[in-house]
Amino acid sequence: MMDAQTWRVGCRCLLLLALVGSTRSEGLQSCEEVRKLFQWRLVGPVKGLQDSPRAGPDLQVCIAKNPACCTRKMEESYQITARQDMQQVLQTSSSTLKFLISRNTAAFQETLETLIRQAENYTSILFCNTYRNMALEAAASVQEFFTDVGLYLFGADVNPEEFVNRFFDSLFPLVYNHLINPGDSSLEYSECIRMARRDISPFGNIPKRVLGQMGRSLLPSRTFLQALNLGIEVINTTDHLHFSKECSRALLRMQYCPHCQGLTLSKPCMGYCLNVVRGCLAHMAELNPHWHMYILSLEELSDAMHGTYDVEHVLLNFHLLVNDAVVQAYLDGQKLLEQVNKICGRPIRTPTQSPRCSFDGSKEKRGMKIFIRNGEETLANRRKEFINSLRLYRTFYGGLADQLCANELAAGDGLPCWNGEDIVK
Repeated sequence: MMDAQTWRVGCRCLLLLALVGSTRSEGLQSCEEVRKLFQWRLVGPVKGLQDSPRAGPDLQVCIAKNPACCTRKMEESYQITARQDMQQVLQTSSSTLKFLISRNTAAFQETLETLIRQAENYTSILFCNTYRNMALEAAASVQEFFTDVGLYLFGADVNPEEFVNRFFDSLFPLVYNHLINPGDSSLEYSECIRMARRDISPFGNIPKRVLGQMGRSLLPSRTFLQALNLGIEVINTTDHLHFSKECSRALLRMQYCPHCQGLTLSKPCMGYCLNVVRGCLAHMAELNPHWHMYILSLEELSDAMHGTYDVEHVLLNFHLLVNDAVVQAYLDGQKLLEQVNKICGRPIRTPTQSPRCSFDGSKEKRGMKIFIRNGEETLANRRKEFINSLRLYRTFYGGLADQLCANELAAGDGLPCWNGEDIVK
């Protein structure tokens, strides 16, 4: 009497023999299994399909020596399904890469939006705490400036030189009317002061410093985000690859021609699979050196985003340069007064009635320091972690065919497999 282990081994051998037998085309008597699978896989009607194998059907691709269960219409349907199957495995194989890029793109955008808001708050707090009389008048200019910063970072067609100059142009009348020559003046006179700012240079070289810092720091971040979106577009394009007629026929022969012989459980042999899929994805494999350079360029761009190129540092210290600009104009007040009088004439003054800022920024500022420090660490670390993860995909397109055959399409080592004509070991 066999013990339990011997009995289990015997059962497995019988099962393997049964499976191997079911994959052989010799002696195929009925097309019922093929009909059922066709209806399930294609969700199509079985009306008009063969009940039993027939010799010499008018097939174009799945031609075999033995009688077959397929019709010409079935073959056409299988060819469409083979292309759809390949697109599905392509999308599945790239889904992790696509999610990695899209998730980090969204995270970078969200963090940058937070940094912009906090930098705007820092600047508003500066006016509320130090220059309260002009705070409410400055609010619109501050808001417009940081709106333009965000638009530029996220790809809009705005010019940093223009919005930096516009901010300091609008700042000069406020500084002049509140600190240098206090009093309300007409809109026309304030406009004359605004227009004179670039000739008078009341803020020294600070506007140029701001422009230099903004240009050096905003452009890499803008380029980084655009590059990430480009990566997503590349993946979306390759996920919907157009297959040639020759490829479609090869995929049909590899995946569904065995069904016509009743070999519904078969998978292609590894070598055969590689030949077919490498041929179908030849154009995609040509992307590999470009994809490798794309990842390398992202890595170099990320490494360069520090110091004066670090958008966090520049944005969060913008208010300090604004303060330096206001102080410099105040210290040069007498000279500026004479220059303005020479260009715009002497104003007719009334006592200033500017509403004071009621925003209590001291408490808010203490809380923001902690938040922003964490935000900076998160953005820098996230970039580093993202690049480290992306490096794993440097040869993604070059090894895609091998990956698909090994993980999805081909039979495992040592198992019977389809070689394009029959089942072999």
